[in-house]
Amino acid sequence: MSRMTRQQTRRGLLPPLQEIMQKLHKCVDEGNAYGALQLYKTYSARYAAAEQYSDALDLLEDGAVLLLQHSEVTSGVELASLFVDTLVKGKFSFSEETLGRLRKIYEAFPKLCMPQHLTDHDDDDMEKLSEALVAAKTRVEVCSSFLKSAIRWSAEFGASKSGCSELHYMLAEYIYSESPELDMPKVTVHFVRGNNPENFASTLVNFMGRCYPGEDDLAIARAVLMYLSQGNLRDANKLMNELRNLLKMKQQSLPKSDLIQFVVYLLEMLERDALPLFRTLRQKYKPSIDRERLFDELLDDVAEKFYGVRRQVAFPGMFGDIFKMMDMQL
Repeated sequence: MSRMTRQQTRRGLLPPLQEIMQKLHKCVDEGNAYGALQLYKTYSARYAAAEQYSDALDLLEDGAVLLLQHSEVTSGVELASLFVDTLVKGKFSFSEETLGRLRKIYEAFPKLCMPQHLTDHDDDDMEKLSEALVAAKTRVEVCSSFLKSAIRWSAEFGASKSGCSELHYMLAEYIYSESPELDMPKVTVHFVRGNNPENFASTLVNFMGRCYPGEDDLAIARAVLMYLSQGNLRDANKLMNELRNLLKMKQQSLPKSDLIQFVVYLLEMLERDALPLFRTLRQKYKPSIDRERLFDELLDDVAEKFYGVRRQVAFPGMFGDIFKMMDMQL
C-alpha cells in the first residue's frame, strides 16, 4: 500500500469499528455467516494494512467469538487464527490482557454434543452418531491449531520458552474433554506444561474411571515421569499427593502395580543424592518400565536432570524426546 493510501485509510475512509460490528452481527443473525466471514476478513485486512493493528484485533476477536458461538466452527477458527497472525505482524508482546482475549475465543468453541437416545440397530441413529464424531474430531483439530499458533506467539513474544502455561492447559483440557479419539500422551505433554498439577490430577482420576484395564497406572507413571524429565520434582509430588486425596474422597486408592510402586519409590529417592540407588531401582523394575517405550527415554532425562548423567545418543527410529517431538508439531 502506498504512503498516500495508508494515510487516507488512517484518516477515516474505513467506517467506525462499532458500525462495522453491528452490521456484521446482523448479517450472522440473518443466517449469512459466510458473507460475514468475508467482510470480517476484508475489513480487518484493511486495518492491518494501515497498521491499525489494535482495531484489526478488535474486529477479529469479535468475529471469531460471534461465529464460534453460532457453531460456525470453520469460519470462527479462521478469524481466530488471523487474530494470532495479527499479534505476530503487529509484534504485540505477551500480556495478561491479550491472554484474556485468547481465552475468550477459546471459551467460545462449541463443546461435544452427542445425539441422545440412540439405538444400535437404527441406521439413521448410527449415521447421526458418525456425523457427531466427525464434527467433534474437526473441532478438536481446529481448536488445537488455533491454540498451538497462540502458544508459538507467546513463546516468541515474551512468555516462557515453551509458551504460555495457561495456553498449554487450555489445549490439554480441550483435547481431553472433546476428542472422540483420546491421545493421552499428547494430553499429558500439555498438562505438564500447563502449570496446574492439581487440575491434572482431577483429569487423571476421571480417566481412571473410563480407561481400559492396565491404562490407569501407565497414565499416572507417564505424567510423573514427564514432570521429572523437566526437573520438576515439586509438581510431580503435587500431582501424586492430589491424586491420593481425590481417590481417598472416592474411597479408592492408587492402582496396585509394580509400576506405581516404582514411581512412589522414585519420588522418595529423588529427594536425596542417590545415583546408585536410582540405577538399582531402574534395573529392578525394568519389566514394568518396559511396558511403555517412552519411559526409558524419560528416565534418561531424569538421570541427566537430577544426577548429571549425560544421555546416550538414541538410535535411529527410537521414540526420542517427546517434548521436542511435540514442539515440532506446534
